This record gives sequence, structure tokens and C-alpha cells, in this order.
Amino acid sequence: MSKGKWGSLGLSLLVIIALAVWLATGDIKMASEAAPEKQEIGERELTSVQVESLIARLHEPGLLLQGQLEPWHAVMISARVAGTVEKIEVDLGQHVKSGDTLVTLSDDGRRAVVDRWRARVRSLEADLAAARKLRSNNLASQSEMLKLESELAAANAELAAARLDVAHLTPKAPFDGIINARDVEQGGLVQVGSPMFELVRIDRLKATGQIPQQSAGKVSPGQRVRVDLLNGKKLDGIVTFVASAANPETRSFAVEIAVENPDLRRVAGGSASFRIALPEVKAMFISPAYLSLGDDGRPGVKYVNEDNRVVFSTVELLSVATNGAWVTGLPDEIRLITRGGGFVSVGEQVRPVDAAEDRG
Repeated sequence: MSKGKWGSLGLSLLVIIALAVWLATGDIKMASEAAPEKQEIGERELTSVQVESLIARLHEPGLLLQGQLEPWHAVMISARVAGTVEKIEVDLGQHVKSGDTLVTLSDDGRRAVVDRWRARVRSLEADLAAARKLRSNNLASQSEMLKLESELAAANAELAAARLDVAHLTPKAPFDGIINARDVEQGGLVQVGSPMFELVRIDRLKATGQIPQQSAGKVSPGQRVRVDLLNGKKLDGIVTFVASAANPETRSFAVEIAVENPDLRRVAGGSASFRIALPEVKAMFISPAYLSLGDDGRPGVKYVNEDNRVVFSTVELLSVATNGAWVTGLPDEIRLITRGGGFVSVGEQVRPVDAAEDRG
């Protein structure tokens, strides 16, 4: 064997011997040693959330409606007898009192008819009195007595009708109000039923609207109402009527409200917004940004309980505006999660940080 071959063989043997020594002193030694102790995992750091302490307070919720304003009374006064307009007693826009004369129509012999029937009644009364005396002496028959009594009753009826015709010559205001329209002119001829004046009362107004069926049970007569006019002014009112049955087409309930209008604002016939005051309840005012939806799709909020665990509670929205919402359904005192709520789950223990301290 050549010297070169012996050199290669010696190098190979040297490598094999080195590997055997490494295996004997490395792997075998590690296998024979006991397994190392499991490393302790440190406690997970709690997630920090920002909270704000809130306390429930009494709040008067309101039901908002859209509706119409109408005069408290509005009537068209029409002619009850035919005649010529002799004198117009009132002007357009004039305030009148109940019982004030509005117009005078021509007599056309109606007072003479009253005089004639009055005389006829007196004559029949005298005849009946004489017949009764004769009857007491058996000098008049019962049928004659009954005939006179019948004629007297008919004459009295005619007299009453004639007097009523005379009264209708000067129609009067049935209530205090304002002349809102006039359809007659002096010298004009009117027939029975011809419209003459529209009289309205606006020192009090009647507001009408519709209550959604889910809110109908919250409204009853006597509740206070705030009326917001289109010009920004406000009026006060009281609920006077709530329908007992819903409109079959809209499924809503009619409501009527008496609205005081002492300044006689010209708003009758226009639209307005109504806020019906509901009974006071304990509620909290929170930003709409803190509201979220639960698994059932209902709105709610996350807060931290006394054990610093996250709780989600559904709420009932009483009113919602751009700057906040009044809600019920929460404990009287809570620590509302205002920041970090999206990174924690219900039941998770957290580290609450007061918003005031965080700002400091």
C-alpha cells in the first residue's frame, strides 16, 4: 500500500474516532440527565381601559310628535233667514265678544207677523178662559174646550217661530273670537244657508297629531306638552284626548292637545312639533359614541363592575341627540368604559383608569 493511501486512511479513522467520542460525551450524557424544570410563565398583564363614573339622576323623558295647530273654535255663521244686508256691524280681523251683533238683515214684515200671532194668542187665551167658565156651569162641551186648547197651542208655536225669525235678522257671535272671513256686503241679498262670517278663537289652540302604537300607553289626558313653532317660539299645552283605538291604516292613535296662545300668535292652521312630557325616571346621559349593539341587536354599553370585570348591559333609549342620549336599564352607579372597550370582552378582568386621572 502506498504512503498516500495510508495517509487518507489515517485521516478517515481519526474523523470516525472524533465522532464516536462526541456522541459518547454529548448525546448520551444529555439523555442520561433529568429533564429540565418547566419554565414558569409570568402573570398576564391586565388590559387597561379608560372609565368614567356616572350616577343616574331623575329625567323627564319626552315623546316627540309632528302635527297641526287649529283654532280652538272655528265656525262659519250662515244666514238663517232670507233678507237684504242693511248693516254690517263688524270688520275683518275685529275681536268680538259672545253675543255681539254681527250684521242686521231687512225686516221684510217679520215683526208684523209676530204682532199678528201675539194678538191671536191673546184672543184664544180669552176664549179658552170663557169656555172654562161655561164648562163649569155645563154650558160648554168638552170638545169645544179641546178645540180651543189645540188652536192656542198652534198659535203659540207660530208666535215662537215668528219671534225666532226676527232674532235671526241680527245674528250674534256664539263665542269670543276674531272675524276671520266675511262673505257679505252691505245691500247684498242672502238666502237661508248663505255663509256670512267665519269666527275663530285663537287665544287657545287645538293641536292634533298621531302617537305610534308602541308609545300610546305612555300618554294620557293631563300630561304637559311643549309646542315648538316653526319660528322658534314655544307654547305650553295639555293633552286633552287620546284615542282608544288606532287608525287601521297607520296603526297610530290620534291625540288632541289644548295649547294656550295668550299673545294671539298667527299660527293656527300651521304645523308644529310637540314634546309630550312623560313620567320621570332614573336615567343616565351618555355620548352615543359609547353605545354598541349586543348579540340580539339591542343597544347597550360596556362598564366595569366592582370586581373590575367587563359587563355589557342593554339599555332603553329615552331620547337621542347629537350631543348625547338619555338611557335607562343600568345600575344607579357605573364606571362606563369610554376608551378601550373594543379590545376587551365581556367577563374579562381589566385595569380601569379613571378618565379624570388619565387627563391629569
